[in-house]
Amino acid sequence: QVQLVESGGGLVQPGGSLRLSCAASGFFFSSFVMSWYRQAPGKERELVASIGRSPDSTSYAVSVKGRFTISRDNAKSMVSLQMNNLNAEDTAVYYCKALRSSLVYWGQGTQVTVSS
Repeated sequence: QVQLVESGGGLVQPGGSLRLSCAASGFFFSSFVMSWYRQAPGKERELVASIGRSPDSTSYAVSVKGRFTISRDNAKSMVSLQMNNLNAEDTAVYYCKALRSSLVYWGQGTQVTVSS
C-alpha cells in the first residue's frame, strides 16, 4: 500500500532551522516527481519546492528560494526539505506529494510553527 510519512516538524524560533523528511513506500519512488507543499491556516495549499526524477532538477517558490533546499535519496525512497532562516510566514502544515502522470499521492502532513 502506498504511504508517504512526513516527519521533522515542530516549533522553532525565527531565524532557526528545521529539516523535514518524507519516507515513501508502496510505489516506484525514483520514477516520481516529489514535492513539498504547505498550507497555513485560512490559506490555500501552496507549492514550496519540487525535485524531479533527477536530483539536479529542483524548483522553489519565490518566498523560500535561497532558504529552503529540497533533496531526494532514491536508494532510501526519501525526500527531504532543509529549511533555514525560518520566519513566522513559514508557519504551516507541510505535505509531501508524489506525482507521476495521473498518479498523485499525498502524505498526512507535519506541522511547522515558527514563533518566539
